[in-house]
Amino acid sequence: MTNLSELAAGLDEAARTATAVPQLTDTYPNLTVADAYAIQALSVARRWARGERRVGYKMGLTSRAKMQQMGVAEVIWGRLTDAMRLEEGGEMSHARYTHPRVEPEIAYIMRKPLSGNVSLAEALDAVEAIAPAMEIIDSRYRNFKFALADVIADNSSSSGFYLGAWAKPSTDVSNLGIIMELNGRPVQIGSTAAILGNPIRSLVCAARLVGSVGERLEPGDIVLAGGATAAHALTPGDFVRTSFQNLGAVSFNVTA
Repeated sequence: MTNLSELAAGLDEAARTATAVPQLTDTYPNLTVADAYAIQALSVARRWARGERRVGYKMGLTSRAKMQQMGVAEVIWGRLTDAMRLEEGGEMSHARYTHPRVEPEIAYIMRKPLSGNVSLAEALDAVEAIAPAMEIIDSRYRNFKFALADVIADNSSSSGFYLGAWAKPSTDVSNLGIIMELNGRPVQIGSTAAILGNPIRSLVCAARLVGSVGERLEPGDIVLAGGATAAHALTPGDFVRTSFQNLGAVSFNVTA
């Protein structure tokens, strides 16, 4: 197989230049999940070398429907950098991405370290605050088509995120209604319960999965719990606003 560093460099360049590339598994059908996470780490390390700073993690495939669709029984994860954080209420440049989509999320910010096998209570005790959020996902693969190893290698499609106002960690987000509007028209309606039945379960998974590779959730880290609805494609001129029951709203404009 081609050196994993070379594959990581290719995906990093595709993300940096918003250029679609072929699936890795088309050429390397035996690419493993372990290989994919190694490629992800190498690719994101190139961003750090350019001066970006780690700010946390994102979780993916956190709905039962998505797990069944991909034929897996485990969530996936990716890394967040400061360059991926976008200004709430501001603009998102469509040209910065290959084929961007948006999905509503719940975000956690950590109060203390968390790693390994933890309980729901331990996970919640480590949280500083909770916020409504939206994540920009953008597979670098042509036609938004990929297998499991492909998407993991591509930082689990994570490309940007918006955060709303922080709320107390005791805020119950287990089953909050969500309405995502595009140009004033509802396009996705759902509940935070779609995130593994309760978003805190996603944080438990995050602690275990990052711990398995020798990392941990650090104080100040942001963790995106996963999409609460299907992702919606974006085009220049769109205005996106997502309202979260009891948490407020998050919005942004899409420019060319």
